[in-house]
Amino acid sequence: MRSSDRSIPIVILAGGEGRRIGGCKPHQMLGGQSLLDRALDYARSLSDRVVVSVRDAEKISGVETIADPPGVAGPLAGLVAGLTMVRDSGLPRLATLPCDTPFLPDDLLVRLLSIGEDAPVVIAESSGRLHPVCGIWRCNVLDALPSYLETGRLSLEGFARHVGFRTYAWDADPDPFFNVNDAEGLIEARRRLDSGANCTD
Repeated sequence: MRSSDRSIPIVILAGGEGRRIGGCKPHQMLGGQSLLDRALDYARSLSDRVVVSVRDAEKISGVETIADPPGVAGPLAGLVAGLTMVRDSGLPRLATLPCDTPFLPDDLLVRLLSIGEDAPVVIAESSGRLHPVCGIWRCNVLDALPSYLETGRLSLEGFARHVGFRTYAWDADPDPFFNVNDAEGLIEARRRLDSGANCTD
């Protein structure tokens, strides 16, 4: 399997307020690092251009950020900001990663890229669940954004379905796409890290 293309920019989606985890999820600590710093280290191992999408740039420092556009909520806002930035740079596609999924496989982008370049979107799948926050998106999907917003939906998965997508399915235990949604999830992530049960293959 070929190596990942380091020229594909990565946008880390970090715009959520983290109410279920006590606020400011990117700064929650895991193994001596914030969730955001762990995501940055991971993303920088895959790409030469890493940007963080945020709702409030004042909460993030020391890294290039882009602001989520008003009128678009959730991870979709970060995707739209990232795709706009990348399209304006003349590049054809963008990878997205979440800030709250600390055990992602090292070969994530390699395997997503192996699906081919003809799909508008390629996203990860595991245990029968889609993970649209872990995906590669072609910039021309922005053309379909107005018609999607007209449906009243704002989910990232809904947008992927709207433009058409393909998947790469992981079969691994523990699930490398475990994400930290709340305080209990953070406790579980710490347990996995301490036990060495996290999966990176």
